[in-house]
Amino acid sequence: MLLFHLALLVSGALNGAPTDSVIADKYDAPLRKVFSVREQVRGVHPMFDRLCPIAIAEDGKFHVFEPDEAASRYNLVRIAPAPFPVQVGLRASMPLDFYGNRATCCVTGEVFDEPDGYVMVLHEFVHCYQWETCERELKEKLDVYREAMKRNDFMWELQHPFPYTDEAFTATYGELLDALGGNESQRVEQLRARLKGKLARADWEYMTWEEWKEGLARYLENLVRRRLGLKENTGGLAKPFDRVTFYAGGELLIRSYARSDPGIVERLPELFDGIAGGGMPGEAPRASSTPGR
Repeated sequence: MLLFHLALLVSGALNGAPTDSVIADKYDAPLRKVFSVREQVRGVHPMFDRLCPIAIAEDGKFHVFEPDEAASRYNLVRIAPAPFPVQVGLRASMPLDFYGNRATCCVTGEVFDEPDGYVMVLHEFVHCYQWETCERELKEKLDVYREAMKRNDFMWELQHPFPYTDEAFTATYGELLDALGGNESQRVEQLRARLKGKLARADWEYMTWEEWKEGLARYLENLVRRRLGLKENTGGLAKPFDRVTFYAGGELLIRSYARSDPGIVERLPELFDGIAGGGMPGEAPRASSTPGR
């Protein structure tokens, strides 16, 4: 599955008023279904009370649809050329510069034919919500982000050279996943402290950022899957570890927080500060801090 991140800024010129009625008609029914799926998952998180724009990539263009809550449908409002070749399987949340830098769920049309396609749309809605509410402010706390911006490295979330194969990291994070799965809070605390002490500052910041950002999306995705009777997404738990490992670890960590404080998943900056500061399940998250090296 091709995943882009919010940091990938899409460039392109507005291509005039929407005239592609064929595209609008083709996707009218699938987009109406977004509303019915949303009704089935009401209560999972307040963010789903507000649907996000959806951009469908087809014929070398992005076709942007906005939700019309009163009519329970999506309306085509923008058409713009895609500034990069789009592969089938696009699943992304991106701020589109031709659309006022507004975070948008970007997909290719076959997503609506897949058994869990609408779940993945909602997964990307989580990232849209993060972007629109607090993501930009939270990233400014991170040296790893600020240094990437100095290099104009907008792909840092995908390409940060994290030491995934380092034996000490692999062993410790593997133990952490086991401890989180067993709800062993004291052991989790010890392992998080060990990781924080061993990882370089940039690597700790990157890991905890991904645990927050992708962990929350995975956490809510799996709540949606349970509500819809679909198999949970457990990708990232098995070795060899990579970036997706932090999706799984972040979800388990957030589950632990939510067991002691269910409302924490609605207080996103506080949740981030707890994860970034090394706060443990069962504790009140504390202000973020990072290793000194």
